[in-house]
Amino acid sequence: MNSLANQVIDRLDGTNAVAKIFDIKPSSVSEWRVNGIPKARLQYLRLARPDAFDGLETEQSQPDKVPA
Repeated sequence: MNSLANQVIDRLDGTNAVAKIFDIKPSSVSEWRVNGIPKARLQYLRLARPDAFDGLETEQSQPDKVPA
């Protein structure tokens, strides 16, 4: 499980709510809970919903998904 992805998805009201944001299937968002949020999606969420990232250490939690 990916800690950052789980926290962000939960802060955004869950898998179904995040799927609606991106107009994708909830099963795709469920995969993010394991594999991490794809880079482009993560960047969008940071811009659109910075409140979901308050207090999270994103660089350490998901180094392969966040630009250095």
